[in-house]
Formats: sequence, C-alpha cells, structure tokens
Amino acid sequence: MRKGDAADPKGLIAESFEIEGITLADCRTIFLDWALSLPGDMTTETALPRLLSRHQGKPSDHPMQQVLREALAEAPRRRRRGGWSGRRGDATD
Repeated sequence: MRKGDAADPKGLIAESFEIEGITLADCRTIFLDWALSLPGDMTTETALPRLLSRHQGKPSDHPMQQVLREALAEAPRRRRRGGWSGRRGDATD
C-alpha cells in the first residue's frame, strides 16, 4: 500500500503494523491522528472496513487490529445536529 490513498492518507495505519513492540496506547494515538487526517469525502464508516480488509492477513492479536475492530463496533450513527430539534429541552431563560 502506498501512502496517499483515501482510506489511509498518511499511511499511518499501514506503518503501525510494521512497528515492532507497538502498544495499544500507541495504536490509539495513531488512530486518532489517522481519523483527523481523513479527507472530507471519506468517512470512518467507509474507511474502517477497507482498512480491516486490507490488513486481514496481519496478526489478529496486533493492537491496531483491536483498535480498528473497536472503532468499527463503536462507530457513531449519523444524525442531524442543530436546529430546533438540537436545542429541544435546553433552558433558554
């Protein structure tokens, strides 16, 4: 995988699999950097399955595999934010 593809723009996820002795905390930090570097037209909901598929041949006990699986399981549902329904129930007095 070369750097610059839409699912892993900086190649951070791919590089994490090459780091010997990487910890779960390191992988979470890398994941956060990865998530912040996604282009505007790529969502985590789209990128995560691609990354898991791409790296499925890597050891299943690698900490980045765990981080990616957790992120996919906990992906937030998209919902409308703002407007009247976003403020409903807030005290404005």
